[in-house]
Amino acid sequence: MGGGRGWRRRFVVTIQLYHCKGARSLRPVWTLEEMGIDYDLHVLPFPPRVFKKDYLGTNVLGTVPCMIDGDVHMTESSGMAKYLVDRYGPTPLAVKVNDPEYGAYLNWLFYSDATLTFPQTLFLRYTRLEPEERRVPQVAEDYRKWFLGRLRLVEKATSDGRDFLCCDRFTIADICVGYGLHLATSLGIDDFGENVRRYWTRLQEVPSYQRIREV
Repeated sequence: MGGGRGWRRRFVVTIQLYHCKGARSLRPVWTLEEMGIDYDLHVLPFPPRVFKKDYLGTNVLGTVPCMIDGDVHMTESSGMAKYLVDRYGPTPLAVKVNDPEYGAYLNWLFYSDATLTFPQTLFLRYTRLEPEERRVPQVAEDYRKWFLGRLRLVEKATSDGRDFLCCDRFTIADICVGYGLHLATSLGIDDFGENVRRYWTRLQEVPSYQRIREV
């Protein structure tokens, strides 16, 4: 699995990426596709720690994603995106340290998981993953509202018709935050504001996103 913008491919790599459908591993998949880096994708049943127990030998946490690049083993999706652009750049997907928007760029990367994805995982757990008798609608509703409230930052950042979060171009900040919007859509908690909805529509038009939808 791989491909994309072949004119950017300058490395022969054997990156191994472990993935479940709809999981946060979509962030590094999207980054790899956008950069045109070859990789091997291992699609596992969810949750792999239950249905693919030998995977614990690869990732002791039993979670996805897990990315292996030589001696490098990583388990955090936003960190993988940053590793890829830093290790295999230069690429316009990255923002340089001396750029005035570098701080905002880093903030979006951490925000994408700690602030956006966290409440979504609890909503998912208490509406779908737990057995029927253990589901808690009130908890799920509280975290749905939490997620939508935290989108205020994206709503503000995409005002005035801005297509992207940083530097007026597509970066991994958009990939990492965009995954949160992708997941929200799949969970049916996509009561987005006008700016976020327009921004999300724009991200879905990116060719590399069209490719990863097949994944």
